[in-house]
Amino acid sequence: MASDDIWILGIKMTKFGKHADKDTVDLAAEAAMAAMADGGVTMADMGVLAAGCLMGGGGLGQQLQKQIGQTGIPVYNVSNACATGATALRTVIMALKAGECDMGLAVGVEKLAGAGLLGAGGKPKSDKNVYEPSGRYGAVVPTDGRIGTDNMPGVFAQVGMEYGHKYGGATFELFAKISEKNHMHSTLNPLAAYSKAMSLEQIMGDMMIAYPNTRPMCSANCDGAAAAVLVTGAKLKTLSLEQQRRAVKVSASVLTSDPYEEACQILPNVNTLTRRAAKQAYEQAGVGPSDLNLVELHDCFATAELVHYDNLMLCEEGGAVDFFNSGAPFRDGARPVNVSGGLQSKGHPIAATGIANVWEVCHHLRGEAGPRQIEGAKVGLAHVIGLGSACGIHILEKSAA
Repeated sequence: MASDDIWILGIKMTKFGKHADKDTVDLAAEAAMAAMADGGVTMADMGVLAAGCLMGGGGLGQQLQKQIGQTGIPVYNVSNACATGATALRTVIMALKAGECDMGLAVGVEKLAGAGLLGAGGKPKSDKNVYEPSGRYGAVVPTDGRIGTDNMPGVFAQVGMEYGHKYGGATFELFAKISEKNHMHSTLNPLAAYSKAMSLEQIMGDMMIAYPNTRPMCSANCDGAAAAVLVTGAKLKTLSLEQQRRAVKVSASVLTSDPYEEACQILPNVNTLTRRAAKQAYEQAGVGPSDLNLVELHDCFATAELVHYDNLMLCEEGGAVDFFNSGAPFRDGARPVNVSGGLQSKGHPIAATGIANVWEVCHHLRGEAGPRQIEGAKVGLAHVIGLGSACGIHILEKSAA
């Protein structure tokens, strides 16, 4: 029977960082077993598995089963850029909503330590002065070195600069202050890849990657995994009172791609993508930005965090600079953002990030976030975006049990 009531029963992430002694299957198994233990269930209870890994090749789900238990259930191997983890969650949620099963497991994992900067692409041309008007690998699609860049630091540097040009106030120092906030938040997160504060002077004086983003203002490529057990509301009612108390309601689960629009090829439109997803999520959950007690957004670069304040409607249009300067996105502010330390400190093992952002929100809604706990947290939003393009948003609510 179809179900509209979906809950996160168990969820965990590994420590992000360098794991030279573990491969993707080991890390995925660690997160999956921990998530099931957190929910008080086993592999025998799972009716579906969605496994995400962007860089590690196909078949992760089946390889994972060989390590944690083969039970004959359907396995979906997911790859959707930086939204891979959120897509794995969405896949399990759709199976539960369709009534195919009452419990499922979503996993995201990546080995990225030492990978360097990602995103440059395109095929080499025999003559770079010749315009090739058509073809999958013609000049119409690849932009790198021709009419723009496919390199992620360059793309999001442009995104931030464009916002500042349009609305004003987005200076190099302001972007560095956003990064300073996140590195400060990371000091309270033992699972972050980097748990250390950095001064404004250190951040601004570090190696410039793509102006205005210096090295500490870029997400940290690292190894890591995260996993979640999802359950229908009907099934949850048959479980123990403690399991019901710790369960977190999925009030909205949204995945969007680029809409049709007249556009150039120089700069991907990350703004429309996220704004459309946010609008759908708020409507689905029956809440608004003012109801959020915390937000984990995709700060792949400091510039990205600023524009997503606006895209997620945490402020009025064009008001992201004022929103930050008000202190709202700090841990003790009115609308805390990235209290985990964000991707710049927590790290960004691509396929794990979508579930890890959800884990952070769940941690606070359960009242289990320790010294970084947002007191009284009842509603939170987790956001990821992957160019290509995909945006995943989940709005989560504290159990009333």
